[in-house]
Amino acid sequence: MHNTRYAPNGMVSSVDHLASAAGVGALDRGGSAADAAIAANAVLAVVAPHMCGLGGDLFALVHDGTVTALNASGRAGSGADPARLRAEGHTRMPHLHDIRSTPVPGCVDGWFALHARHGRLPMAELLRPAIALARDGFPASPLLVPGARTAAGRPGGGDFAHVRQAGDRITRPGVARALQAVADGGRDGFYLGEFGQGLIELGAGEFTESDLAAPGADWVEPLRVRAFGHDVWSMPPNSQGYLLLMSLAVLDGLDLPGSPRHPAWAHLLAEAARAAGHDRLALLHEDAKDLLDPGEIARRRALVDPVRRNRLRAPSADGDTTYLCAVDGDGMGVSLIQSNASGFGGMLFEPRTGINLHNRGIGFSLRPGHPAEYGPGRRPPHTLAPALITRPGGGLRTVVGTMGGDAQPQILAQVITRLLRHGEEPGQALAAPRWRLGGGNGFDTWDAPDDAVLDLEEGTTWADGLTALGHPVRTLPYGGAFGHAHLIDVRPDGMLAGAADPRSLVGAAIGR
Repeated sequence: MHNTRYAPNGMVSSVDHLASAAGVGALDRGGSAADAAIAANAVLAVVAPHMCGLGGDLFALVHDGTVTALNASGRAGSGADPARLRAEGHTRMPHLHDIRSTPVPGCVDGWFALHARHGRLPMAELLRPAIALARDGFPASPLLVPGARTAAGRPGGGDFAHVRQAGDRITRPGVARALQAVADGGRDGFYLGEFGQGLIELGAGEFTESDLAAPGADWVEPLRVRAFGHDVWSMPPNSQGYLLLMSLAVLDGLDLPGSPRHPAWAHLLAEAARAAGHDRLALLHEDAKDLLDPGEIARRRALVDPVRRNRLRAPSADGDTTYLCAVDGDGMGVSLIQSNASGFGGMLFEPRTGINLHNRGIGFSLRPGHPAEYGPGRRPPHTLAPALITRPGGGLRTVVGTMGGDAQPQILAQVITRLLRHGEEPGQALAAPRWRLGGGNGFDTWDAPDDAVLDLEEGTTWADGLTALGHPVRTLPYGGAFGHAHLIDVRPDGMLAGAADPRSLVGAAIGR
């Protein structure tokens, strides 16, 4: 079952109906798509701490006649010391319960950068719905409940102590204070206020006030490839957006079956993803360049064998997340992704406000001299990869993205191929069962790319055919392990068609 919503004058799609409603409310009051995205994201920071929040990072693509990209991913603190971690016996960044895997959160800086360039309504007005929900309470979503039980047992996780089932009321007074500080005092009200001081104390030398005083969001040049007669855009490094674009560029030169139900369809998409990403750990860092060179795309396309799974030996080298999108009546589109990395991040809470902190620092390397080595002021490699699609003449076609850790580009390649190559409706493209390259924790797919099992979502028609082509496969239940993707498609006549992923259970695409 799939549901596509249609609207003439604006739309917001997100993982939670409360957030989508707040975004549409901003549109109703004359706000831009950027305003709607901020309002929706602020609500998600309150009601979906298992996916995103004030303690996480943000990336966005904006179409306002041209396409621009916003990188609001945080940097490691001044106290970052890779030698100390290695001396403690670590060979990779700690996954949980360690502040050293928490760069300075970039979310709030991202809001202000987006607002300064594209906002119309006052920031305080955009944050009002989120502040009210944090102060007065909101119902626990079905996806929040399991993680809330774990979070409640962590220092600072008291907001979730009484969550037993979906619908239980949660209040987050510390988050309400932090949002009010943002509304009253701007970004400094957050980074240099109660939250920032608590972060410095928790870091015990990892962060200085100078680390928090410098705004951490940058407008950067987006990446683009031509695929299926459209231009597809994503973020440059330190984002892994190039993997989505590389995969689509590879696919554009392959002979895809006419139906996505054919096992060869899943095979070719999976092999394109493996050809694009098998050496990601060696290549992806914040200063990486020329990752989409046409000659390199052709070389990787040649690695795809249409009749068998290939061996891809990477060069030797010593989630959780939420996505939302908005389109306004003037045609501005915003594709925004915001994340904690793991569910509830590193399971660390800033002690004064109870804001859970991301663990995006797990993307750093601890190998001495690696271009992505953990160090002061550095940005880690990021799985976040929002996407935006334009028509040949430059007009906006689609804003689309997903959660899913390493699998984000794989999920998006499937959704975009269904949309552009096969002409599926948004709801149909999002609801269809998916595959992903399996990884132990969702962030280690590329540790051994030739060993990755092809996980198939319940309901696919591919298993026997993929096994015959040499893929090790396993079937998993239909659900969030395969991402929560959302999209809004702009039809040639200007009508909007959008959908929220049914896997999110309480997601909604709301139009006006």
